[in-house]
Amino acid sequence: MRPIRPLFAARRGRSARRRTSPVLAAVGLATALSLTATACGSGDTTANAEASSSAQDNGGDGKIRIPDNIKEKLKEHGIDLDKWRGGAWKNWDKDDWLREAEDYVNPIIEDLWDPDRMRDAEEPEKEVDESDLTGDQGVTDPTPQAVQAEAVATKYHANAPAAGKVFFDAPEGTMVCSATVVKDPANPGKSNLVWTAGHCVHAGKSGGWYRNIAFVPSYNDSGLSAAQMRTATKDQVAPYGMWWGDWAQTSDQWIEQGGQKGGDGAPYDFAVIHVTPEEGNGGKSLEETVGSALPVDFDAPAVPQVDSITATGYPAGAPYDGEAMYQCTDKPGRLSLVESDPTMYRIGCTMTGGSSGGGWVATGSDGKPALVSNTSIGPVSAGWLAGPRLGKEAQGIYDAVSEKFAQR
Repeated sequence: MRPIRPLFAARRGRSARRRTSPVLAAVGLATALSLTATACGSGDTTANAEASSSAQDNGGDGKIRIPDNIKEKLKEHGIDLDKWRGGAWKNWDKDDWLREAEDYVNPIIEDLWDPDRMRDAEEPEKEVDESDLTGDQGVTDPTPQAVQAEAVATKYHANAPAAGKVFFDAPEGTMVCSATVVKDPANPGKSNLVWTAGHCVHAGKSGGWYRNIAFVPSYNDSGLSAAQMRTATKDQVAPYGMWWGDWAQTSDQWIEQGGQKGGDGAPYDFAVIHVTPEEGNGGKSLEETVGSALPVDFDAPAVPQVDSITATGYPAGAPYDGEAMYQCTDKPGRLSLVESDPTMYRIGCTMTGGSSGGGWVATGSDGKPALVSNTSIGPVSAGWLAGPRLGKEAQGIYDAVSEKFAQR
């Protein structure tokens, strides 16, 4: 959640408008290539058709080699895979930081996300007060009463199987958000799509795409304590594997308007990530692996007709530690930041930073549970959360990513 800016996270650093017509962001270059410290690994690379079909030349020595045409495509984006693998991804020079929608590149670096590194991703000491909301011009309901977040019963997979964490790197350090597995209309029953907030994949108007984006479903499934997590194995931390984002898409509005303060771009703060497993997964999709994926409702009832919304996430700001999954359920109200932008949902909830991007579930237009929003912003003091309403812009992004991977 952005406390009217990101409360998603870093231990080693501090986090992480031009009006435009609702033009959809283009899908970016995806690179599902497993990299190890010594050579290209043998991880599953099926998500990107060009990379996976052409990266099978192993030269007879068992090591997968990246063909020249793939290397040249990446070099167009200023990326040398050998240098990237060796740490060049840490260069955040603004002139070289890819920011346009079509520039998304996220090569897999095998074993980068070990338990220690995942544990180090937490909420930064960054505060913005609620005065950032004084520009409200549209319909805004009274501030909701705080709703105490409740811990989700373990194992999380049995109670919220579609929920998990997104990890990524930003200039400020190692970051974390929450996310949800969603259905893929082009691949029914075999989805590799994850829904999160736009600010969990892209820095907005001041920067570009984040790096090393990966999703961990049912993170810390057994609910180990922070002390126990210090010695936890990767299987305990990520029991359903590490899934790298080989493609991501957010709104043009977020890329052009999203800011570090206030609610800039918040009504369009959503993103879809297509993922691929870091290690071979026997050809199973993410949905098949976790056994669940939520439909997304882009025609949810108006706020007054919504009885309740349940938000799920991994809050990391005090008094939470980012290791446990929590939920809040409340009847939503309306929050308008700019009269010409869509009105957002708002609920009472004490979840803090780290819960950004987590799914909001309500009874959809067909009477069944569906994802209708995601956590975007909240006040410094906690007590409420706000999320975008998902309309034609969100559906366009969702459909574009789905269609891009149709029949794959």
